[in-house]
Amino acid sequence: MSSRARQEPLRQGLTYGLLAYLVWGFFPVYFKALHGIPPLEVVAHRIVWSVFFLLALVAATGRWGEVRAAFASRRVLLTLIGSTTLITINWLVFIYAVEQGQVLQSSLGYFITPLVNVLLGMIFLRERLRPLQMISLLLAAAGVGLLTARVGAVPWISLGLAASFGLYGLLRKTARVESLAGLLVETILTGPLALAYLIWLGTHGQGAFPAAVGQGALWLPLAGVLTATPLLLFAAAARRLRLATIGFLQYLTPSLQFALAVFAYGEPFTPTHMATFVLIWSGLALYTADAVRTFRNPAASRDADRT
Repeated sequence: MSSRARQEPLRQGLTYGLLAYLVWGFFPVYFKALHGIPPLEVVAHRIVWSVFFLLALVAATGRWGEVRAAFASRRVLLTLIGSTTLITINWLVFIYAVEQGQVLQSSLGYFITPLVNVLLGMIFLRERLRPLQMISLLLAAAGVGLLTARVGAVPWISLGLAASFGLYGLLRKTARVESLAGLLVETILTGPLALAYLIWLGTHGQGAFPAAVGQGALWLPLAGVLTATPLLLFAAAARRLRLATIGFLQYLTPSLQFALAVFAYGEPFTPTHMATFVLIWSGLALYTADAVRTFRNPAASRDADRT
């Protein structure tokens, strides 16, 4: 196989990953529009509308065979049950953070997530870091540690987001199922519970859709597209890239959320935040330089065939 052919999955993975993290980075804007709707109800809408959207995609692409194969494999199904639980927890914690005006803490959580990914990759997948990558990891860890120390309390929102999404990425990387089929199975597994909850809210006059909480509720039907699209992109990227590379791409999302929190939502920006930002992006710059060098000269690294 030619060098160009070997690099094609890397190019695709980087493109998918960048698009996914850009969409996630602007998620606070969308969920701010849903202010006043309880987080659990928003999560239920995300699941239900995602089922409809994904069913349409699978029907359009003729991927029913992959969906049936996922349900037929006990190992794949158990893995997707685990990933479904993790991503649901992640959604709930994130929406709660936005609802409570804690976008900075959510950004901290996604700054920590790449460190969790690197750790999981080293423990479970035996991925190794080159010296320059290790230095970048230490710089990022120093930045996260500095910001965490200044919180003054255990940042459970940040830690919950990092742990849930890091483990989700690990499970989706190891699940032998294509991204679209796997995501449909995930949403189908939780869809009946989510739909039953929304029906219960509606019969008790407590549901936000379509207009019980003003114009914000009209955004709820978009939850399916906005939820499924970046997850599809992420799952496709996870199957093509090392967890370490995925980890550092993830800095794009918290950086965008950090900017929104400070410049759009008026959350405090202190010298500690500035120092954290500089440390983390210095680490990212080193890691990116190393990744670009390896991309241009694959023989430069013998530890992995993908970066």
